[in-house]
Amino acid sequence: MNKDSKIYIAGHRGLVGSAILINLQEKGYHNIVTRTHKELDLTNQVAVETFFNEENPEYVFLAAAKVGGIVANNTYRADFIYENMMIQNNVIHQSYLTGVKKLLFLGSTCIYPKNCPQPMKEEYLLTDTLEYTNEPYAIAKIAGIKMCESYNLQYGTNFISVMPTNLYGPNDNFDLEKSHVLPALIRKIHLAKLLSESNYDEVIKDLEVASIEEARTYLSKFGVSENSVEIWGSGNPRREFLWSEDMADACVFIMENRDFSDTYNKGEQEIRNTHINIGTGQDISIKELAETIKNTVGFKGKLVFNTNKPDGTMRKLTDVSKLNSLGWKHKVSLDKGVNIFLKWYLNFFDR
Repeated sequence: MNKDSKIYIAGHRGLVGSAILINLQEKGYHNIVTRTHKELDLTNQVAVETFFNEENPEYVFLAAAKVGGIVANNTYRADFIYENMMIQNNVIHQSYLTGVKKLLFLGSTCIYPKNCPQPMKEEYLLTDTLEYTNEPYAIAKIAGIKMCESYNLQYGTNFISVMPTNLYGPNDNFDLEKSHVLPALIRKIHLAKLLSESNYDEVIKDLEVASIEEARTYLSKFGVSENSVEIWGSGNPRREFLWSEDMADACVFIMENRDFSDTYNKGEQEIRNTHINIGTGQDISIKELAETIKNTVGFKGKLVFNTNKPDGTMRKLTDVSKLNSLGWKHKVSLDKGVNIFLKWYLNFFDR
């Protein structure tokens, strides 16, 4: 990519897309095209065709997706498979038709089998049954990988798929009912600390409620008080976390320096599993994560692990040897990332 190349970021307002946008801008790319969902519905084939014919982007980051937690994935199964496949089909196909030089398709490590060997290598894709609750979403993302591979093999396009691990960072979701574990723990433990300090005005401001009584009632649903914070499960499951700005840097590095031909061994009769895991290759238990956040926030109360609640998969760790061999390695440690993330969260709710 050149600094004046026309680059389209699909999904520029989300956690992933916004990080990629900032990374590109910081590196001097200035001809960046974006559209909000209201401006361009990516599930609309005619609208996407019109957009590509009018804008003719040279490079595309496909970060747009319908995403959600376990409850949303399991409840809206049809929506998740339909909308994600429509977005992918439209953007990838129009990228081919209009001669896009390179496309980066972003998925998720939920594509791997439920009982996948650890750490998860790219070659483990489609070797066993998927986790039931997010099966429709995972199948859509697998279809995106195979679509990129197939267009490359049939049409000679240069479409690359990357699968990031669990991400956290600016523009993350802190909704206590819908957020993922790391932002949820930061907010819950921070609010518990405010309660323990009788800093009720800040609690009311954070939750946007009318009174501290209303705040206490709401927080009690999530096991948050001035003395303790409840966490689902035993705390033993291990998870891998990647700072979103590191993820963005990896994506831009791949677009700048690598091609589809770099993602598989030459001479293979069957070209498959060309996607690239993006992660740290390091994990931490939920208990250790919670203790790290508790110490960073400065909360003096207890962490209570509710073993009547499910643990989920005991371990999900990516093998990042392929990514490292391509020349990129993460920079932000989890300790450093949690510190930065907490400051971002506090500044966000101060606005």
